[in-house]
Amino acid sequence: MDIVYSDRYQVDIGAHVFPMGKYAKVRDGLVSRGLIGQSALVEPEPAGWDDLALVHTPDYLEKTRSGGFRASELALLELPWSPEVAEGFRLMAGGTIAAARLAVEARRRRERGPGGADAGAPRLAAAANLGGGFHHAFPSHGEGFCLYNDVAVAIRVLQRDGLITRAAVVDVDVHQGNGTAFIFDGDPAVFTFSIHQEHNYPHVKPRGSLDVGLPDGTGDHDYLHALERALPAVMAGRPDLIVYVAGADPFLEDQLGGLCLTYEGLRGRDALVLSSAREAGIPVAIVFAGGYARRVDDTAAIHTATIEEAIRLGA
Repeated sequence: MDIVYSDRYQVDIGAHVFPMGKYAKVRDGLVSRGLIGQSALVEPEPAGWDDLALVHTPDYLEKTRSGGFRASELALLELPWSPEVAEGFRLMAGGTIAAARLAVEARRRRERGPGGADAGAPRLAAAANLGGGFHHAFPSHGEGFCLYNDVAVAIRVLQRDGLITRAAVVDVDVHQGNGTAFIFDGDPAVFTFSIHQEHNYPHVKPRGSLDVGLPDGTGDHDYLHALERALPAVMAGRPDLIVYVAGADPFLEDQLGGLCLTYEGLRGRDALVLSSAREAGIPVAIVFAGGYARRVDDTAAIHTATIEEAIRLGA
């Protein structure tokens, strides 16, 4: 399984609830447990400005280049601006583009292999970006720790390049992917599904293709039941790619979440999404989005388990 990662993801955003150090911890955990070798790590290139312009407005991109934000815009973004921060987030957007390309190519390799796609038990075609998942960024502004909407950018780049026609976003972060829903509103080629805590950020939730808002305190059983009921609608459109926004923040000890999933529930969540994609023969690009556990090691362990589940399913 190809894993996109760079040490340059760890940009300095000062004292902040978003744990930028989690990326290296996930990388270290995957390698130390023998889940991947160093050769599986793919160094990304930054997303090109033309790529970002498929989603974001010229005025907004200029602000991200030059730092020409008003104080109110930075307050909405909830991140400091510096050239290093902007380049780090552009690099992570490039990482999501790379993971999406690698996932689609993995599916094509399976189809070209001996016996084709029907030979033997189905295997998951997937790749992961250890960064990314910044689903709160809108075309003309950033918010909620999200400078660029790498999920939307990756989909638009692969559509532009003729690698996919249809796509789906499966967003299981505790917060609804408001930027992603807004960007793809009314686009029949992109299905956006979000299962999230209803009474949590963002307060205004643009309508996606399918939104499942859960009450505060929802635990493993009810969460997994709701997810299982929703997934057939995602697969019914036969997308050419799923971007799986696998936030760690539904965890019961998350500081910014109010759901109560355990480690086992989160692993069950990953198994449901990834096995559904495997059975449907749809490649998956995994990105990590949020995760704010009191112990960063808990967040890293949840993200590591997502990759472990993908590998178990044959990726």
